Parts: sequence; structure tokens; C-alpha cells
Amino acid sequence: MSVRLPALSLVATPTKRNAILDLAAEADRRGFPALSCPSLGGAMALCVSIAHRTEQIRFFTSIQPIYNSTAQETGATAAHLHEISGGRFALGLGVSHEPMTRRLGVQVGRPLADTRDYVERLRANEKFSGPLPPIYLAAMRDKMLQLTADIAEGSIWANAAFSDVPKQMDRVPDVHKQGHALHCMIPTVISDDVAAAAAVNRKTMINYVSMPNYRNYWSSIGYEEEMSAAFAALEAGDRDAAQAAMSDRWLSDCTLYGPASTVRERLEEWYSVGVTPVAVMSSVSGGQAKAIGELFDLYA
Repeated sequence: MSVRLPALSLVATPTKRNAILDLAAEADRRGFPALSCPSLGGAMALCVSIAHRTEQIRFFTSIQPIYNSTAQETGATAAHLHEISGGRFALGLGVSHEPMTRRLGVQVGRPLADTRDYVERLRANEKFSGPLPPIYLAAMRDKMLQLTADIAEGSIWANAAFSDVPKQMDRVPDVHKQGHALHCMIPTVISDDVAAAAAVNRKTMINYVSMPNYRNYWSSIGYEEEMSAAFAALEAGDRDAAQAAMSDRWLSDCTLYGPASTVRERLEEWYSVGVTPVAVMSSVSGGQAKAIGELFDLYA
């Protein structure tokens, strides 16, 4: 069986953006299928640079928040990227998270309705912007996944539970239609020190446990005890206790960590259910560049 490389998440970290672009070019050279660009550090700007620094690899925002800019401005940039990249770019959109929109001072409406309206305005503006790239939408619960199947060309999960995603796709069978892209962002740490790797992912995931939409999702699929205990600890200001409440069962379902062979097998499992995994890399001994280097070594 041929080796299937995962997609790779890249963040445009301030002061290190040129180094990140070097990693994008290396991922392209090594044959990785896609680059995913989160909103941290400016996803659209990073994608413009990737378009010029790479040749074959696909890339997409994951996600560009719909409340950050008008549909007209986002559409113009997306159409530009679609054209200059030769069709390698996809526009991943989502509503982001309440803490971020609160910092922006944005009045948030109903996620499903706002997302549908934003996509409609994007497409209505194509007569000015030019053809748009494929549109991917952030998907977590069934109604949003159904929306992606109805109006978009792809779906993006983040921190989803491997145990539930196939069940969810069965509940929303339209996502299986030909050509509909499926991606999942997965926090990933490669290390023979399993406890240390798990600790890194717990530190990452505590930020998501603090958000009601993620807690509600995980509670609904069988992790109510973990979410209740973790939230109670966060409310008491005890982050250590909150991380301790995040069980190994839950962590292994929603993240990847451990020796290279284990991580590689788990990435392949995501492919086996029809979803392209996006490795969101961290390391027990360094930053983003070190972690991505460990992923490169895994598939050397």
C-alpha cells in the first residue's frame, strides 16, 4: 500500500514568517498533499505568500472567520489567490469562536444563517472579483455539516473525535458526494515519551475545553463527565485540575500523540474513514518548526 501523507497546518508566526514559508516549500517538495492555514497570524496573507513560494501543493484557510472582513473583500482576495495559484487554493470559512469575536467587538448572529448569507454574498460578487475557489466550511455539529454539503465544496473539522466522525457522516450522507473535500485538524505530537506528548496536547486542548461550543460537542458524544469536571476546574481557576480531568480516552479520541509508528497508524486511520487528516504539529522539545521537522522525519 502506498504511503499517504497527511495535510499539514502552518501558522504565520510573527518574526518567523519567512521560516514558515521555507517549511511550506519543503512540504511541497516532499509531496505533502495540502497546507492548512489557521487564522492565527493572518491566514489570507500567508496563503498569498504560499501561492508564490510553492508549485504543486494545495492550500486552504482553516478557517478565515466570516466576521473578520466583508464578503466582498474576502472574495476579492480569494479570487486573486485562485487565479495566481492555478486553482490550488480553497477558501475555508467559519464563524470562529466567541472569545475572538468578542475581542473584535463584532455582533454575532445565528451561525448557520450568517454562514449561508456570507457564502451567498461571496458568490454574488463573482461578477466583480472573478471566479472563486472551492469553498470549505467549518463543520462540528450535524446542522453545520449539512450546510457544508448543501452549499460548499468541502468540510473542515477541528479537534473532532475519531469515534464520532464516521457516525456523523452517516447521519449527513450528503457529505459523501463526489468531489466534496473532507479535512480534520488534529493536534499531533510525535515522541517516544508518551506522557510528555499527552501533556503537550492537554495544554493545547484546554483552550478549546474553555469554549462552550466545543464542550457541548464533546459532551454530546459521550464525554460529559470529562467536560463537566474540566469546566468546573476552569471556573475555579485551576487549570492543572482541568487538564487532569481530560481523560486519556478523550485525548486519544481527539488528538494524536506518541511514538512515530503510533502517530503514523492513527493518521492512516483517518484516511480509512474518508477524511484527510491535517496534522497540527507541536513538540515536546521545541516550537512549530521543530514539530514540523519531526513530521518530515516520520515520512522521510
